[in-house]
This record gives sequence, structure tokens and C-alpha cells, in this order.
Amino acid sequence: MKPWRPVSDGVQLALRVTPRGGRDAIDGIETLSDGRCVLKLRVRAVADGGEANRAVIALLAKSLGVPKNAVQLMSGATSRLKQVAISGDPAALDQALHARIADPKPSGKD
Repeated sequence: MKPWRPVSDGVQLALRVTPRGGRDAIDGIETLSDGRCVLKLRVRAVADGGEANRAVIALLAKSLGVPKNAVQLMSGATSRLKQVAISGDPAALDQALHARIADPKPSGKD
């Protein structure tokens, strides 16, 4: 099971974000206690004034090779659990997400 699903104009992605995580990185897939799958992310930014949300958008955009304005926060602005929509070719985004999970090296500034 994967935490994203293709839609007509891209993919929708379920996330669990750890702010102040020491580095900006995608940490893989996790299954929550209720059975939902999420993509685990950590960002160095604090969860104050939307800083962590902006860092999540930047991390996803850089990791998937899309512009920042292609990544939109759909829900969870004040929660660790978030839903984002990423605009683009669904097949290419699916392939990029699979590649990032297979090679979860840190992204962003180190």
C-alpha cells in the first residue's frame, strides 16, 4: 500500500511530518495505528507561523523535481498529519515517489 493516489492532474499524498527533526528528509512509509499509510517527512523548521509547512512544500518540490507552486497543502495546516496535492503528470510523479522511497537519502540543506 502506498500513501499517494493518482488524480487527474497529479497525485494526492498523505504525510506525517516531524518539525524540528534535525534535517530535511523523506524517511519512508509508515502505517498508522488506524491502518492508513503515510509518507514520513522531517524538517528542521519549527511548527510556528507556517514555517514547517513551507519547509514541507520545499522538500517535496525539490525531491520530486517540481516547482514549489505545484505542491499545495490540502489539509492539516496545524497537524502533523497532512494531505497535499502535487500537480503534474500522475505517472511521472508516481515514478518519482517510488524512486525517493527506494533511495531515501536526505534532501534539502544539510
